[in-house]
Amino acid sequence: MLLTVSHGGNIYRAGEEFGIPEDKIIDFSANINPLGISKRVIKDIVHNLKYLPDYPDPDAKELRLEIARHHTISAESIICGNGSTELIYLIVRALKPKNVLIPAPTFSEYERACKSYGTRIIHYGLRRENNFDINTDEFIGVMNGDKNSELTIPNSPLHTDMVFLCNPNNPTGRLIQKKDVMRIAHAAKALKSYLVVDEAFIDFVSDASVIQEVEKNPYLIVIRSMTKFYALAGLRLGYGIFPLKIIDLIKQYKEPWTVNTLAQKAGVAVLNDTAYKKQTLKLIKKEKQFLEKKFKQLGINFVDSYANFYLLNLSNAESMYKELKKKGILVRLCSDFKELDKTYIRVAVKSRKYNILLMKELSQWLKA
Repeated sequence: MLLTVSHGGNIYRAGEEFGIPEDKIIDFSANINPLGISKRVIKDIVHNLKYLPDYPDPDAKELRLEIARHHTISAESIICGNGSTELIYLIVRALKPKNVLIPAPTFSEYERACKSYGTRIIHYGLRRENNFDINTDEFIGVMNGDKNSELTIPNSPLHTDMVFLCNPNNPTGRLIQKKDVMRIAHAAKALKSYLVVDEAFIDFVSDASVIQEVEKNPYLIVIRSMTKFYALAGLRLGYGIFPLKIIDLIKQYKEPWTVNTLAQKAGVAVLNDTAYKKQTLKLIKKEKQFLEKKFKQLGINFVDSYANFYLLNLSNAESMYKELKKKGILVRLCSDFKELDKTYIRVAVKSRKYNILLMKELSQWLKA
């Protein structure tokens, strides 16, 4: 049976529930670039509408070549997908892991994909007192099935054969430093256990990426999303970098034509739009400084984030979430994340206009 999970970004359900037009909803629950879609992408989409009667390239060759050039990696190691979520399910379906280690809280689709195929899940609980950071030595001990590890896991197997890491992590925004990811990757290689590093938000801290390390490690897989940083959530686009020894196996399990023509063209366009990337990083940095200052002024507990969102801890988070929703303002209630409860919400970093509005609503609510 599949897990029942919820995600941010469902403006359609919220609009229907409260009778608010979808374009009037202010969505802080989805961590999408507040700049919106690149003008270069819009231009390319319009130009390529003429190709819609034809099937898309099933190999996404042009996009893979551009990704390879962008990261200085082999195009042969790349598989493009309908968002990174498709690739998460594809990896589990193709590699059939028996025991998977997943930190908690983290992105719910790792566990959902594994549960779909009867995989056993071992959770590594991230602790609030440690700022939700991974203890690398302890984590590697759990990977090895170390019974002397400080982390007690009932009926732990000898070791895991797959590990998922979200870096920076969703919903905490915390970053595992590159040297620590590499330590975990080396441990995975020694165990012959696949390490899947989800770098959906790594564009905000690109120097921490391990994407170029895949070719050196036959057990390292990196997946990337182009929906967050490049605001392409509606087109659905992601890609994975796989060790060459398993690339043919992964392809055997992949459905054809999952990446449509416009998504492929948009991916090529944004990777070449350096001005858009610089503008995004500048805006996010400025707005994060604004939000953090306001959080501190209001006495709101937040987790220091390396991404374009914040995890907030509020005693009345659930009722606040409901009231904001009635006003057409969506935030992400985090009670369905393991290790979190109804006192946590996640908010995206948006434009100054909307960030001011959110802070005004939070201020009024806290004073009530």
